[in-house]
Amino acid sequence: MAKGKNTTIFYCQSCGYESSKWMGQCPGCKEWNTFVEETVSKAELKSAGGQLKRMAEEKAKPCVLSQVTVAEEDKLLTGIGELDRVLGGGIVQGSLTLVGGDPGIGKSTLLLQVCHHLSGDGHRVLYVSGEESPVQIKMRADRIGTFDDRMLLLCETRLDAVAETIRRDRPEMVVIDSIQTMYSEEIQAAPGSVSQVRETTGVLLQLAKGLGVSIFIVGHVTKEGTVAGPRVLEHMVDTVLYFEGDRHASYRVLRGVKNRFGSTNEIGVFEMREQGLVEVQNPSEYLLDGRPEDASGSVAACTMEGTRPLLIEIQALVCHSNFGIPRRQTTGTDFNRVNLLMAVLEKRCGVQLSGCDAYVNITGGIKIQEPAIDLGMVLAILSSFRNRPLSPRLAAFGEVGLSGEVRSVSMARQRVAEAEKLGFDTCVVPHMCAEDCRKNSHIKIMGVRNIQEALDLLL
Repeated sequence: MAKGKNTTIFYCQSCGYESSKWMGQCPGCKEWNTFVEETVSKAELKSAGGQLKRMAEEKAKPCVLSQVTVAEEDKLLTGIGELDRVLGGGIVQGSLTLVGGDPGIGKSTLLLQVCHHLSGDGHRVLYVSGEESPVQIKMRADRIGTFDDRMLLLCETRLDAVAETIRRDRPEMVVIDSIQTMYSEEIQAAPGSVSQVRETTGVLLQLAKGLGVSIFIVGHVTKEGTVAGPRVLEHMVDTVLYFEGDRHASYRVLRGVKNRFGSTNEIGVFEMREQGLVEVQNPSEYLLDGRPEDASGSVAACTMEGTRPLLIEIQALVCHSNFGIPRRQTTGTDFNRVNLLMAVLEKRCGVQLSGCDAYVNITGGIKIQEPAIDLGMVLAILSSFRNRPLSPRLAAFGEVGLSGEVRSVSMARQRVAEAEKLGFDTCVVPHMCAEDCRKNSHIKIMGVRNIQEALDLLL
């Protein structure tokens, strides 16, 4: 007789929800067609159940909250200012960080540069690769710089061998590239499956907390969602970083989505060069670089990414449509938000846009979802529709409501200060923020209550 039968469990690739049967929509994250079938042996389920039983039998001892001492964490500087900013000041000892993004975006290059800086400062670093050979990594490392003996390299996909190496060598930082290639022999599933990824991350989490080792794991994400990746692991790790941008372009944006040791939604901007990723010290300057002069449909707007103000260029192209249904297209911002703002313009300002094609673009390859850029998009659309260029030294920000009112936004004074630093002489802001923005400012502040006032003032 067979030692044990296998059972089938269905996992959601987006959130990790488990089910005994396939479902079209996940009850956990409400995503469609994300369930995958995996076979789990009875021995694995029995082993997992025994482990949970032992954990339950252990006596839990509560502690007095007032007696808990809080010590300032010593953070390890990576030598890359933009990365330290996103991490909240550096790497925390014993933390588990997930770096996600599309394949080829630059995740491995960035982490190899971190290893170069840390090993050069006298820290012991282990780089575990399950995708490349030592020769391939050496060729990429030679473009970054010279590594010393504190940089260790291990090309291995077996989780047990990786865990044994970490326990034996006790490095201060470990890079796992990538989590989809690691597998545990105790799990009867292919590498990259949901169960393998969760089991591997669980073991790495125990190593990070037990040994005080800072571990970075790389997770690949595809647009189709066919590979079990970071979204299954976001609740297990301490920090989640996502690399954004077109891999065929030179600029990359590192965005912090989750951070237990610092603020979220911080971004770091990098430029891909031959020697690796180079920090962009002033993102606003590079985002406005190459801006056309005296061209209609171009407006500078200010957005906040975490605690950093960013000046971006919003481009709009509005022309009469030759089709029954006008075409609308956006790049870098929400498509539905642009349609909503165009409907507000038609209703509140009488601008007939129903028969026009509209294209809105956020230059620089950055994606902006903040509603504070609404006023900038409205002005860009009107400028293109009337073919009247706005002043190149004018910046605007403010949220637009359905009644056409311009609502106040947070951190308005910091946005004006960023515009003044880059040489802008006029800033269009919500009326509620105008008085505060005029304090310690040497540029012209124009407060508007609704989009009709902005239209009368500028166009």
